[in-house]
Amino acid sequence: MHQTEARKILKDAPIMWRRINSIGIILDCNSTYASNLGYAKSEILGRPIFEHVPKESWNEMNDSLKKWFETGEVTHRRIVFKRQDNSTFPALLHAASLYDEKNNLLGSNTVIFDLEKIDEKKIKEYREFFKNAEAKLDEIYTDYQNLDENEKSEFDGLKKMFDLLSATNLDELKD
Repeated sequence: MHQTEARKILKDAPIMWRRINSIGIILDCNSTYASNLGYAKSEILGRPIFEHVPKESWNEMNDSLKKWFETGEVTHRRIVFKRQDNSTFPALLHAASLYDEKNNLLGSNTVIFDLEKIDEKKIKEYREFFKNAEAKLDEIYTDYQNLDENEKSEFDGLKKMFDLLSATNLDELKD
């Protein structure tokens, strides 16, 4: 899958990130998502999102999908995730829709915070990453008119996702 300059921001980001299509199939993820779940990236792509939550969390994940379909975004959704070794961890999910140039839904960018790993050091790392990501997106935006439709769509989706994340009170993640 072609990686735009905007998506390269997420490659080795400290946040767990995945992109899904409109029916919940994982199209892409970063190394943080794959390693936190204990998989190789190749084992994740093309799989449904329900494979990464225990059956007890399927209703919450389904409710999250419904909300996303209805509103175009999901914020502060608590869901338990499942690693390859079947261990679980509590997480907070944020998702923002991604649209094509004709405003057709392509899927979502989703960020997942592993709540077991949240401490002051991690919050500082997230804040620094968000600041640098926003600066990189601002840099890319200066050339927005020269981007092709795929790159514009990618940029717009990631900008929306980072806007959601910047509105997140990271200190509340510790609670």
